[in-house]
Amino acid sequence: MTKKERVDFIVIKLEALYPNPQIPLDHKDAYTMLISVLLSAQCTDKRVNLTTPALFAKADTPKKMVKLEVEEIADIIRPCGLAPAKSKAIHRLSEILLEKHKGEVPDTFEDLEYLPGVGHKTASVVMSQVFGVPAFPVDTHIHRLMHRWKLTNGKSVEQTERDAKRLFAENLWNKLHLQIIFFGREYCPARGHDELICPICSKI
Repeated sequence: MTKKERVDFIVIKLEALYPNPQIPLDHKDAYTMLISVLLSAQCTDKRVNLTTPALFAKADTPKKMVKLEVEEIADIIRPCGLAPAKSKAIHRLSEILLEKHKGEVPDTFEDLEYLPGVGHKTASVVMSQVFGVPAFPVDTHIHRLMHRWKLTNGKSVEQTERDAKRLFAENLWNKLHLQIIFFGREYCPARGHDELICPICSKI
């Protein structure tokens, strides 16, 4: 198989398996999505979804969040890990949203990445899934699978993102990154992966 044939096969197979992938993080608007994605750093989506109801019950807007003490936020989000850093970031970014953006989540990479605790990947998730702007957030699953499928050298997530954007059509990015994540979890895990029965690895 040529690289293009591999790419075409992957797209067709993922579309057959996951025709309508849903965002795995529970949220109701741009702000709760932003906070959920920030909390998902080095934490599972499942754990985030178990943790955010208690947080959002107290504060689901920047205005409410800044009224909480950082320590109070940290106590709630502790199960997600990195609570000291994440709680400070959540509190400060909420202040910045009020100071600079009238309490709204901005819709540009530059403004999002300026916020504490919001790196390029988090900004990419928000831009793609909230605002519909083509982006290709690379998490551990995508980084692993792109390398496993010989579509990138796997040396950095930045290189993996560049290769993904070069190989896959832009109109597929926002859906495809979710499809690859779901596939990685279900069929192509980091450990215990059997290439002979994997629906993609066994064919390419």
